[in-house]
Amino acid sequence: MFRKVDCVRLHVGDLDSALAFYSRKLGHPLLWKDGTTAAGLQMGGSGSELVLVSGESPPETDLKVDSVERSIRQFVEAGGRVVEPPFDIKIGRCAVVQDPWGNRLVLLDSSKGLLKTDAEGNVVG
Repeated sequence: MFRKVDCVRLHVGDLDSALAFYSRKLGHPLLWKDGTTAAGLQMGGSGSELVLVSGESPPETDLKVDSVERSIRQFVEAGGRVVEPPFDIKIGRCAVVQDPWGNRLVLLDSSKGLLKTDAEGNVVG
């Protein structure tokens, strides 16, 4: 069901400071930036991203699936539950589920396609 870790999301107080730390000091290349609210950085050769989001909330791990709706049905049939039903995101659909032990997982698909960026990595569409 799970295809890969899509991203590890970290919530930061200031996006520019976080980019200075994770990108410039730790060497994770910028893949995309959505204004002053979010940025995606490359993590090694895994295809997974480190996503920095301005604001306050706990970190999360997002798991890529082929279809959020199909994956939710399979997850619930296996004994899990839906915490947040499917909703639209820029690249597709997303939902939050919880396993029988209380672990929350964010499921997402890229049914709308990947983000389009300009030469500097700014999201343009």
